[in-house]
Amino acid sequence: MTGSGRGYFFSAGNEDPVITSQSSLPASEVCARIRQFGYAASQKIRIYGEEFEVLSDPFPSDGGIAIQVRSNRTSQARVLQLPATVIHRVSQTELRAA
Repeated sequence: MTGSGRGYFFSAGNEDPVITSQSSLPASEVCARIRQFGYAASQKIRIYGEEFEVLSDPFPSDGGIAIQVRSNRTSQARVLQLPATVIHRVSQTELRAA
C-alpha cells in the first residue's frame, strides 16, 4: 500500500525490510512481533467481523503479512491478509521501545 508518504510492503524474500513511514524492520521481526499480538498458531481471533482459528504463524505474502486460518462459521481454511493497521501497530510498538 502506498500513498501520502506511508507504505507497508515486502520485496521478494523473507528477510527484506518492511518499510513504514517511520521505520524499517526485517520481515522475520515483523512476523515475530505480530505473533506477540496474538496472531499465532492455535489462537482464536476476530477480524473482519468473523471469528477464526489461526492455523499458522504470520508470514510474508503478496506485499503484506498473512496467516492461515479456519473460519468458525464455515469451517473452511484459507489464507487471510492482515490489515495494514496491525502492521502499523507493530511498527509503533518498535518505536516506543526504542
